[in-house]
Amino acid sequence: METTQQKINKATFGSLALRGYDPVAYFTEGKPVEGLKEYKHEYADANWRFASTGNRDLFAADPEKYAPQYGGFCAWGISQAKFFDGDPQVWRIVEGKLYVNYNREIEKTWEQDIPGFIEKADTNWPTLE
Repeated sequence: METTQQKINKATFGSLALRGYDPVAYFTEGKPVEGLKEYKHEYADANWRFASTGNRDLFAADPEKYAPQYGGFCAWGISQAKFFDGDPQVWRIVEGKLYVNYNREIEKTWEQDIPGFIEKADTNWPTLE
């Protein structure tokens, strides 16, 4: 699925995407890792931070591979056609894609039918403004 890049969740923290967490670390370390100010990259009109130059370079080479789905908004929320903040601590990689959700309670709901909610969110995402 191609991400609609103008809809990156950055309102809560100015122009900082994913609350400053390193999107590559979810894939390489299997956990959320805070990015550092000195390792940054601008993509889709948002500032992304990384834990290392290596992670920054991986992201810069293929941002669609590492950026969270739905611009980092809550995956379940997008399945409901609503924009909710995504918490970088509440995440999951599904079929090679990073998803975040609003909180642990919403995550429990999302886990009841991940494929179904992803399908709904994929349908809703291009139409949301």
